[in-house]
Amino acid sequence: MNRLSRAVGALLARYLNARAGGPYSHPAADLNAMRELLQPADVVLVEGDRRISGAIKYLTQSTWSHAALYVGERGGVDAEGRAHVLVEADTERGVRAFPLEELEGYHLRICRPVGLSPEDARRVIEYVLARLGDRYDLKNVFDLARYLLPTPPVPMPWRRRMLALGSSDPTRAICSTLIAQAFQSVEFPILPIISAEAASMPDCQDCLREIYHIRHHSLFVPRDFDVSPYFLVIKPSLSHVFDYHALAWAESDRSQVQDATNLST
Repeated sequence: MNRLSRAVGALLARYLNARAGGPYSHPAADLNAMRELLQPADVVLVEGDRRISGAIKYLTQSTWSHAALYVGERGGVDAEGRAHVLVEADTERGVRAFPLEELEGYHLRICRPVGLSPEDARRVIEYVLARLGDRYDLKNVFDLARYLLPTPPVPMPWRRRMLALGSSDPTRAICSTLIAQAFQSVEFPILPIISAEAASMPDCQDCLREIYHIRHHSLFVPRDFDVSPYFLVIKPSLSHVFDYHALAWAESDRSQVQDATNLST
């Protein structure tokens, strides 16, 4: 049964990893700008265009469906001489290093851990590199497949936990879980749970202090790096001087703008 389950899971992963139909709504990132901007231990968020991406975006109510970690030149090179500078957990190929060129045509965002020391950045990278070859959590693939319906009836408070229904096997990973574990290994916060307790200060009987609690790594999703107050959000398209006057608007849109201007006056 385990062999059959693995075979079915692999087929399902291949199906979910196929490109979905329909238009890709956001502009692609400039990879040359990405190369200039990326630093070790940066998290790269990806708006995927695959079937599984739709399920993840629905459950997380976010643009971002995938995450990878920038490891610099430590990921090796491929037969074409391209440096494998990113590490991800892929549904079909497991945890792997890959070149930046594979993200050509995708909408991307960089999330940079603020104040992460060079030593801890090295440890975060070593953590994910040590996991190369681990398998994707195929039980999680079965869970996600249930949410490919147009409007799956999942209440908002339950959606995050729907992504945590995997096997909990430490040798199986999903993209955001792997990266969350890497940062938690150096006690760098992403979205910790914060509680308040009495400060026990003799000169302040009513004072409270914040206590940070580690959120279980299985509950992290790609958007958490985007909304975390501890990660700086970098948009590659804005790395150079942006001239909005240089945009090539359609003439039909220009006439709409002129009509609106006339109405306002």
